[in-house]
Formats: sequence, structure tokens, C-alpha cells
Amino acid sequence: MWCHDIGREQAANKPLLKTVFQVMMRLFSPRKTTLLFVIRDKTRTPLEHLEPVLREDIQKIWNSVAKPEAHKDTPISEFFNVEVTALPSFEEKEEQFREQVQQLRKRFANSIAPGGLAGDRRGVVPASGFLFSSQQIWKVIRENKDLDLPAHKVMVATVRCDEIAHEKFSCLTSDAEWMDLESAVQSGPAPGFGKKLGYIVDVHMKEYDKEAIYFDEAVRTAKRQLLKSRVLNHVQPAFQKMLAHLRTKALEKYKTGLNLTLGSGKGFAASVRETTESSLNEFDQGCADAVIKQADWDYSKILEKVRRDIEDHTLSVREGKLSELTNHAKEKLRKALAEPVESLFDAAGHSTWASIRNLFKRETETILPEFRKTLSGFEMESASSEGTVSNLRDYARSIVENKAKEEAGNVLIHMKERFTTVFSHDKDSIPRVWTGKEDVRAIAKDARSAALQLLSVMAAIRWDEKPDRIENILTSTLLDGSVTSKAANASGDPLASTTWEDVPPKYTLITPSQCKSLWKQFKSETEFTITQAVSTQQAHKRGNGRLPPPWAMVAIAVLGFNEIMVLLRNPIYMFLLFVGYLLVKALAVQLDIHREFQNGVVPGIISVSAKLVPTLQNLLNKVATDQQQHGNHHHQEAAAEAPQPQQQQQLPPLLLSPRSPMSELQRQHMPFSRVPLSPVRKAAPPSSSSSTSSSTVSSPRNISEDQKPSPTVEPDNESNSAYSIV
Repeated sequence: MWCHDIGREQAANKPLLKTVFQVMMRLFSPRKTTLLFVIRDKTRTPLEHLEPVLREDIQKIWNSVAKPEAHKDTPISEFFNVEVTALPSFEEKEEQFREQVQQLRKRFANSIAPGGLAGDRRGVVPASGFLFSSQQIWKVIRENKDLDLPAHKVMVATVRCDEIAHEKFSCLTSDAEWMDLESAVQSGPAPGFGKKLGYIVDVHMKEYDKEAIYFDEAVRTAKRQLLKSRVLNHVQPAFQKMLAHLRTKALEKYKTGLNLTLGSGKGFAASVRETTESSLNEFDQGCADAVIKQADWDYSKILEKVRRDIEDHTLSVREGKLSELTNHAKEKLRKALAEPVESLFDAAGHSTWASIRNLFKRETETILPEFRKTLSGFEMESASSEGTVSNLRDYARSIVENKAKEEAGNVLIHMKERFTTVFSHDKDSIPRVWTGKEDVRAIAKDARSAALQLLSVMAAIRWDEKPDRIENILTSTLLDGSVTSKAANASGDPLASTTWEDVPPKYTLITPSQCKSLWKQFKSETEFTITQAVSTQQAHKRGNGRLPPPWAMVAIAVLGFNEIMVLLRNPIYMFLLFVGYLLVKALAVQLDIHREFQNGVVPGIISVSAKLVPTLQNLLNKVATDQQQHGNHHHQEAAAEAPQPQQQQQLPPLLLSPRSPMSELQRQHMPFSRVPLSPVRKAAPPSSSSSTSSSTVSSPRNISEDQKPSPTVEPDNESNSAYSIV
């Protein structure tokens, strides 16, 4: 064997050596036969390194062959005597080569000598029996199929075709066009992939055919099929990558197309059919372009995966659209029902639940058909579609029921608001003024009746039009009867129960026993309002009855005739009496006598006595301050009316005391031309300043104008009112 073939499978004839081992053990008895391995064209590698490698391969072959039971554990040394020799290259070292060949020839010539190549001589036959022995050996060889070695040209064709196929495969893997195509397909779909790949494969297959055309046809064809299979296995990952890109592209196209189609207003099912057909056609066309003619690749599995991807995305979009439509319909129902139902409960009356039922029917008959029409575009099954609509109707009912439960939880607050509204306002919604003419008992009964009616409305949910006796039971038991009677028998009390008659428990919002408890709490919290109204009436009657009776007035006139005449004959007494009345009235207003005596007579007297002296002092101080300011005011007006022909456009002089009010300061700073002049000033001659000043002071018209309060200053407390009276 050639030195460079050591370790190779076919070139080292390992299959042939394996056959020799098997046949020798099966057909012949154990005897040592020399196996001489001659290594041609030995390289610089020493024989001591090559021989162990060769012996290791021989031992592996021996261990791998199937042995008869008798020789299962027989070592190779019992059958063969393995020897290894090496010859140099004839081209490079011809003389050394010839010399070593001569030595090898001598070994064959002396093979029967002890230690020669002939072995142990146990199978040696006499020369007279050589012919017969040779015939028997040949007969055994011919009859054994394992020793039917192929012809020489077949062996050559096998080796050469293998080498050619290996070479062409290496050329294909290193082909620049193939490497570019493989790199391009890794990043995305490669245009013309199938055409380019088919051309590359066809070129290298043709080169194989061209070089192997002169070898055995059967061997050539078999090796060509192996090469083709190997090439297709090598390029198939790129083809699968191309299909993966086409799959992704088809799915993206489907997503985009579906969104555009749905945006145009077309039905969901029709949009899915149209977009699916377009995407699958494009994918099928891309796969057909990617397939090469040398391979019968099937992409049906990838096509099924694309279909599943589209179906999964369709299902996801469908669920999203249905959820969006359902949520939109729910939002419309919530807006259409929640606030109107709450408003109806606020104005609860006999027809509240009838109005709620009409509202529910009107809104559901408006929204649900529109929702059902939208669902028709999905081409759902009838049962599924009706189930969705039914769920939406149940949601609408739950809105009303939840709102009813919410309002029932705040029924006590609503009852008190209803009571306050009816009790404190008349039929025209005008606040009542308790003058003593109103029938508080009747008004309170009407207000409680209205609150009880609201309680009866909130006690249960009424989806059917069947009448119930809730309001009658509550009225007869709570409004007309006595719920606090200790002698009431529990068995005869219609409110001693947890359910209403003819009302399912699931529709009960407030049980009869809870209504009884709520009514007790309601009455206790509204008693103060009624008591306050009665107290207001009594106070109004007392206020209107302060004048003495007519007989007392006649008695005063008769008995006090002399005193009256004295007052009429002396006007100074009348004046002093009037001033005293004004002073007492001012003190009464300043001290707020009515409020002080509301807590009782004795506390009122004590409080008024403590405040009388300070209040009187404050009142007198205000009178003195006002008189001083009034005098300063007249003095300033007199100075302002003096003629000044040279300075008519200048501002009036600032003749105010430090205690002058801010309004007077503002008036003095106004332009002189805008100060109104009285008729007295117009009649006075401009040359007489003294007469003008005197006329201004003494004029009744001017005095009245000065005493008028400024229109921008309003009394903001009772002290100012009292001062204005003085």
C-alpha cells in the first residue's frame, strides 16, 4: 500500500482484509500465515511510527469481524504473522529502492527456511498432493460468495468515481456563487433562489459526468446518485431557510392585508377569505420559484404551517374584534342606562320600575340589533351569535340591578332628602315660611309618605309587570300603624320576615325586617325637623302678639289722659321722649335682645346687664366722632366754594381732619369741574365769599345732601344699623 493510504478505508483495502479474516476462520483451520505489508514511497516518518498505526488498524479489523464460537477468543497471532516493511520512492531514490527490493526477493526465495515467510509449516502437504490440494482450495474459493471478488475495472471505477464525487462536492461547497447565495438567503428571501441554486448544482453534476464517463456505468451511476444526494443534503438547509422567509413574508402580508380590508368596512369573514387566498397564492408561487429541478422537495408541511399561522392570527384578531365590539356595546348600554336609572331612582314614585322597564326595553332594542348586525360580518354560528347577544342583554340587566343595589344601600339618605324636600317646600318648590297657618302634622305625614314610597320602590327589583303589595304593607304597618308598640305580636307582623311576598329572593334589595329598622332610624332623625317647624310657628305667633289688647289700650288712654295733655302742652317733653325712644331702640338693636332672651329670661337679663354700659359708651363715641367729621365736612365745602378766578383748574384744597372717612378723601380728589353745585350756590354772587359760605351751611338742601349716606358705603353689621337709627 502507498504510505499516504495508511489509515484510509478503501485505499488501504480494509474491506478486503476483513473478508480474508472472516474466510480464514470459517473455512480453514488455525495456522500461521504471514501477512506482509509493503509500504511504498515511504516518507520521512520513521517506520517505527508507521508500523504501530498499521498494526492498530489490523487489530481493530480483527476485533470487528464475526468469529465462530470455537475461535471467539482466539487472538490474531494464532492465524497470522503480521510483518511490515517499507520501500523508498523509486523516482527519488532509485538505487536504494532496487537494493531493498533485492533484499525482499531473497526473503521470498528463502521463505521455507526457519523464520521465513512460509509460516509454521503445519498445513504443508507433500509435493505429490499439491495438485489435489490446490484443486480443493480453488473449489472452496469458487463456492464461497464472500470470496467472489469483483473485476478489476469495477474496483477501479469504484475508487475513481468516489474520488471524482468527493472532488466535485468540495468544489460545490467552495463555489463563490453558492456561498453568495447562501449568505443572501440567511438575511432574507433571495430573488431567483431556485433558478440560481439549480444552475450551480447542474454545473457540478455535469462536471462529474464529464470526468466519470469512461468508468463502469453501474458504478458511475451509483456514485452519481450518492453525490447528488450529498449535494442536495448540503443545500437543503438554505432551501428551508428560504421557505422560512417566505412563511414569515406570507404571514406579514396577511396581517397587513387584513387590517387594510377591515379598515375599508368589509365584513370580517369576507376579509379573511380574500386576504388568506392572496397570501397563500403568493407563498405557493414563492415556493415554486425556490424549488430546483434536481430535487423533489415537498413544501406541503411548510404550507400547512403557514395555514396554521394564518388561522392563529385570524383567531386572535377575531377575539380582539369581538371583544372590542362587545366592550363598545357595553359602554353604550352603560351610558344609556346608568345615569337615567339613577335619575329615576332619585325621583322614585309609583311608575319608577315601569319607566325603568320601558327604558331598558327601548335601549336594548336600539343597541342589540345594531350589535347583531355587526356580528353578521363574522359569519358566526347562530347559537354562538345568539349567545353573545344574550350575554350582552344580561349585562344590561346587571347594570340596572347593580345601580338598584347601590341606591338601596343609600336609601336612608335618599329618604331623608325626600322628606326634607317635601316638608320644607310647597307644591311649587318654594321654601315654606312657617307663619302659623300651616298644618305641620299633615305636611309631615305627606313628607313621610313620600319617603316611605321611595323605600317601597327600593325594596325589590321588579322586572315583570306583576303588581306587588310592598307599598301597601309598608304604608299600613309603618305609616298608619305603630312599629314601636311593645304589644305587637311577631307572628302577626308582616315585616317580621326576610322575604317579600311574590318576590324572588334574588330580586330582594331590602328585606321587610330591614325596612322596619330603617324606618325607625328615619323617624328618629327627622323628628328634629318637625319640632323645629313647630317652634318656628310658635315664635311667629309670639312675635305678632306683642301689642297690648284693645281694652288695655283704652284703659291707658283714659287713665293717662292728664299725662298726654302735659306732653301736648310742652313739646320739649315730646322731643325728649322721642330721643329716648330712639336711644332705647338703638341699644336694643345693638344688644340683640331677641337672641339674648332665647335662652331664658334670667340668662338674658344677666347678659344684657353686662353689655349695656360698654354698648352705650360705644354708641356715644360714634355720635361724637360723626359730629366732628360732619363739621369738618361743612368747613371744607365752604372753603372749596370760595371764588378763585386764577386757579379754577386746580384741585380743591385738602381741608380734612385726620379722622375723615376715605370716601370724603376720594371726593375731594375728584376734578373740580365734576363736583355738583347746588341751586343755592348758583344763585349766590361770585364776589361774596362770605355770603356763599353762609348760604352753603344754612341751606336745608345742602344739609340734607351732606347727611345722606354715601351710596358706596353700606352698613355691614348691627352697630351701623343702630347708629343710622340714632
